[in-house]
Amino acid sequence: MKKNVFLLLFSVLCLGAMAQQLPQFSQYRLNDYVYNPAVAGSNPYNEAKSNNRYQWVGITDAPRTYILSVHGQHRSKKVGLGGCLFTDIVGPTRRTGVYFTYAYHLKLNEKMKLSFGLNGGIMQFMIDASKITLRDPVDAVIGNQLQSVLLPDFGAGFYLYSDKFYIGGSVPQIFQNKIKFADYSYTSLSKLATHYYVTAGYKFDLGEDFKLEPSVVVKYVDPAPVQTDMGLRAIYREKFWLGAALRTKDAVSALVGYVYQENLTFGYSYDFTTTNIKNYSTGTHEIMIGIKFNKKPPVSTSSY
Repeated sequence: MKKNVFLLLFSVLCLGAMAQQLPQFSQYRLNDYVYNPAVAGSNPYNEAKSNNRYQWVGITDAPRTYILSVHGQHRSKKVGLGGCLFTDIVGPTRRTGVYFTYAYHLKLNEKMKLSFGLNGGIMQFMIDASKITLRDPVDAVIGNQLQSVLLPDFGAGFYLYSDKFYIGGSVPQIFQNKIKFADYSYTSLSKLATHYYVTAGYKFDLGEDFKLEPSVVVKYVDPAPVQTDMGLRAIYREKFWLGAALRTKDAVSALVGYVYQENLTFGYSYDFTTTNIKNYSTGTHEIMIGIKFNKKPPVSTSSY
């Protein structure tokens, strides 16, 4: 009974406007396009990536997140196009979203570019009430059926970048549409909450073979406190890396990755939970797989 009550409360929090509603992942640097639509087309190749996150292993019905994204340059080299599909499952609840992206890239000087991006799509919220055990089995509010609602969603972002650094900002879920299930007889107070992301990173050269890359993501959704992800990767010949990350008030992560034949990227991270949930969970696993295709030789920004 306690487990079922916990899941119900957790689900309500996840659907409420006071919680972060969008998926998070530890290997944010390897797929920053998911956070910011302006990243689309910032590399001279097309790429597809899959992130699979299994959070709080050991807890029944703990969060699971699956993300598939693809983006690349239009042949004009000034436009980036992309798309993203994600599913976020928490106990009896499921959030699924599909988005399409347009970005435009401007040359500022020989080394620096600035892009602006927009995305739009559909988000589906679902609750499978048959998976919830209630004290009162005839509860008229929850019921015992599958509830679903579709909502339009839009976001925007900017991205200032070069070969050495990047600074970006994005605002997903600009329109705070209400989450109202048609079969419910009451008006839900839940709604899509506008999120604010700021990202930054820099790559330091340590000789010919090694690079050191610190990075940060700052996340805010009203009225929750600001959360910060800080990471550091040591990269060897652009093929192998080891790293660590800290997510404030949540977890410490270890990261490892490898690039095979310049086209296939494999990344893995393990989160050591720092909250009281560590008493019930063995941690969080995250796997990332990426593939580059239609790779082009580096193009000087002077061609813009």
